[in-house]
Amino acid sequence: MCKETFHFTVGELREILKSFPQELPVVVSGYENGFENFFHPVVMKLKHLPDNHYYEGEFQLADKEDKDWFEGVVLQRVERDD
Repeated sequence: MCKETFHFTVGELREILKSFPQELPVVVSGYENGFENFFHPVVMKLKHLPDNHYYEGEFQLADKEDKDWFEGVVLQRVERDD
């Protein structure tokens, strides 16, 4: 496969993830089916909303007012608009 097709290899992703605190949870963006590349992993403040509809995601970005937030590593998928 061509390197231009994929944003990260396993080795590259491992090196990036080593730079984050090792106890952080990891979540991915989702919805519908299929697979996409993802952007550079980032640490974000999140909240757990297990009763959300499946298409809204079990985890959401935390607001400033949220008291029950936690930090997690987010792998945000590339969303194409074509």
